[in-house]
Parts: sequence; C-alpha cells; structure tokens
Amino acid sequence: MNLLTLLAISLVMILHIAFFILEMFFWKKPAGRKIFHLKKDFAEQSATLAANQGLYNGFLAAGLAWGLLDHNTQVLDFFLGFIIIAGIYGALTASRMILFLQALPAAIAVLLLWQYGLDTPAAT
Repeated sequence: MNLLTLLAISLVMILHIAFFILEMFFWKKPAGRKIFHLKKDFAEQSATLAANQGLYNGFLAAGLAWGLLDHNTQVLDFFLGFIIIAGIYGALTASRMILFLQALPAAIAVLLLWQYGLDTPAAT
C-alpha cells in the first residue's frame, strides 16, 4: 500500500472518528462546549442534532476503513467525495474552518489516491 496515500486517508478517518466521539458523547460536556464554542443552553438544546451529525461522521469513518481494508479505491473515492461535499457545505453554512478540517484533508487524500493509488510499486 502506498504509505503517503494510506497516511492521508487514515488521517481523514481519524478526524471523522474524533468528530463522531465529540458530537455523540462530548457535545454537552465542558470540553465539547469549549471546542465548538457553545453556550451550555444551546449545547443542551442541540444535543440530539449533534449526535445525529456525529453518527454520520462515524459512518464516513467506517466507509474509509472498509475501503482501506478491502483495498477498494472506488469505495474510498465514494466516501472521500462525500466528505469533500459535506465539508464544502459546512464551510458555506456553518463555519469556514470546516473547509480546512474536513474538506481539505479529504481532497488531499483523494488526489493522492488518484495519483499514487493504494499499491506500492514493486521493487526493481
């Protein structure tokens, strides 16, 4: 497996696992409120929506894990594409930071995947 591609996709997967954990379990906690800059009452009111959003991030991470385990570039393209689209939408509607935390790493990973694939060239 191409190490650079593997690292980039793994980073995106780890980010989405972190988003999953933060949104599902820490949204209302002091650490989660600090990370997302939330007031306590808003965090309480929006916790169900955040958990739903976190679940989707978990599904995205699972899709990347599936693609890596199967060495399936089509699956990886599919899920990285969703992440890029979600990141752009989030940047336009919620916070520009989402473009840099979500869309950009996924875009770099997909470009590496297209350029180098998953397989390491055979030694000559």
